[in-house]
Amino acid sequence: MTLSPDRLAPMANAIRALSMDAVQAANSGHPGMPMGMADVATVLYAKFLKFDPAQPKWADRDRFVLSAGHGSMLIYSLLHLTGYASPTLDDIRGFRQMGSVCAGHPENFLIEGVECTTGPLGQGLAMAVGMAMAERHLAATFGDDVVDHNTWVIAGDGCLMEGINHEAIGLAGTLKLGRLKVLWDNNKITIDGDTSLSTTEDIQARYRASGWDVFDCDGHDFADIERALAAAAASDRPSLVSCRTVIGKGAPNKQGGHDVHGAPLGAAEIEAAREHLGWTSAPFEIPAEILADWRSLGARGAAARTEWEARLAASDKGAEFTRRMAGELPDTDGVRKALTDWVAGDTNVATRKASENWLNVLAPAIPEMIGGSADLTGSNNTKAKCQAPFNPQDYSGRYVYYGIREFGMAAAMNGMALHGGVIPYGGTFLIFSDYCRNAIRLSALQQTRVIYVLTHDSIGLGEDGPTHQPVEHVMSMRLIPNLYVFRPADVIETAECWNLALEAQETPSVLALTRQNLPQLRSSGDMLSARGAYTLRSAEGDRKVILIATGSEVELAVKVRDELQAQGIGADVVSMPCMELFAAQDEAYQREILPNDPAILRVSIEAGITQGWERYTAFSRNGGLNIGLDRFGASAPAKVLFERFGFTVESIVPKILDKLSA
Repeated sequence: MTLSPDRLAPMANAIRALSMDAVQAANSGHPGMPMGMADVATVLYAKFLKFDPAQPKWADRDRFVLSAGHGSMLIYSLLHLTGYASPTLDDIRGFRQMGSVCAGHPENFLIEGVECTTGPLGQGLAMAVGMAMAERHLAATFGDDVVDHNTWVIAGDGCLMEGINHEAIGLAGTLKLGRLKVLWDNNKITIDGDTSLSTTEDIQARYRASGWDVFDCDGHDFADIERALAAAAASDRPSLVSCRTVIGKGAPNKQGGHDVHGAPLGAAEIEAAREHLGWTSAPFEIPAEILADWRSLGARGAAARTEWEARLAASDKGAEFTRRMAGELPDTDGVRKALTDWVAGDTNVATRKASENWLNVLAPAIPEMIGGSADLTGSNNTKAKCQAPFNPQDYSGRYVYYGIREFGMAAAMNGMALHGGVIPYGGTFLIFSDYCRNAIRLSALQQTRVIYVLTHDSIGLGEDGPTHQPVEHVMSMRLIPNLYVFRPADVIETAECWNLALEAQETPSVLALTRQNLPQLRSSGDMLSARGAYTLRSAEGDRKVILIATGSEVELAVKVRDELQAQGIGADVVSMPCMELFAAQDEAYQREILPNDPAILRVSIEAGITQGWERYTAFSRNGGLNIGLDRFGASAPAKVLFERFGFTVESIVPKILDKLSA
């Protein structure tokens, strides 16, 4: 069915009505963007978007990302009107209220039709880059009969101003992601006022310079919108469509100004808007004929999905595609055998090198793994031997050269994971996790399987000095809910932590890895890292001390323990590669590893800030002891730095003896 402009206009007004009514009822929200982009969104859904509300997770659907997530009522309206099971009209009535899935910003874990959690401006567009990357990779792997869809984005001026936008569009242009289409809500308004207050750049020229096609349209002329979107759909480059719109379109006294951006219109203006739009229905009521037109769009997608299902069933790669999209790992007997062989060895390498060696086991066995690095491949050791570059000449490649784009890399990996069918991992130095921290937080919030390989994890990196030496970063990563922070002590823990990260479908992981070599401390093949912490060395005789350490400091803890034992003081060494997994263990196991015995001195040893360790040491003899670094580092060789800052047996043992005798 072809919908003419006289049918499209009331459909767009339904978005405006729901948006202004929901924001007014909540007395909170952003009505301006959904009212301004209602016409563009209506054309997109009516003429271009491939979707089926009955199957929100249909693998070959077009992805729609509302990067300007503050205008969440736009996507809530679209999903309800087109016939998705969620949100219901009651959900919309409860917009921004406890118990409603219609949160202040779209959240992927609340509504199936929401592809990603947006709101932090720019990240939706950057995640869409990752979705487009995943689409191209899967199409190259499984064929166009199985994978052939676009990623559409609605972005506002804020999304285009944020620094991540520069990283994202540069990457998309370099990779020639022609299935990525960005619709820019060009209303020239931000919260503070007209955009001229803060920017004068030629945005379209910037996109063209980055390898994008750029198109323009009047965002309130249905024919012109369709023309521009058709041009973008036909382009073999990533495309930006500048949609010249009026913010708050339909509110006669407030449209076009910044006051309509982030506040309810008010009862009087809503009444005026209803009259201006010719909208006579009561709040939250949609006339039957308008709703029928919207629902016809949802029904249309079922036919396309059914045809696709037939093609998938006929494909000899259908079963493998289905497995990957379900997020299920393949049979990894070879991986298990390799770990057994490793346990029997005696390897002295940096954990970043151990990670590379284990990737050479994992990557051939798990073909959905796609790696990369923010221009530090040779330092992060993130490229497996079997991985060819992912580029416009070969989208089947499994290694991405992200360039110096840490934030863009992290957001793109989120998009890849959310798209499904791939497991992304990417590397940079741990110190630069600050550049991508907000995307790591979104990884955790969105429950994505994204793996961050963060190397050079302490002062052990040496001469580059305090600008590159992370001291607060490991503990600060541990503050993020639903994030596994792994700091392995040797080759065996490194392999185990990789396996645990891959198995965690709804939790992202950080692997904090060393530059300096570490000895193999483990000769057990049991998956001990899965408990988060375990006793690596047990006390001989009466236990007086428990040494708790992570990463490179576990080796030091073993040496401290040996010296204490030589002085007749029984000491355990507890390796704690993952605080989060240890906290998830039952109380009986936790008490087995760390008994509630005030006669025992607990000592933490980690080359970073001590704040946070008191949770494990405070209930201890004389308040426990925390060995760490509560200051910035310095430029010197690693051995000199560890000696200077007290990470030696000679420095630590006297402190323990003082605590025991106090």
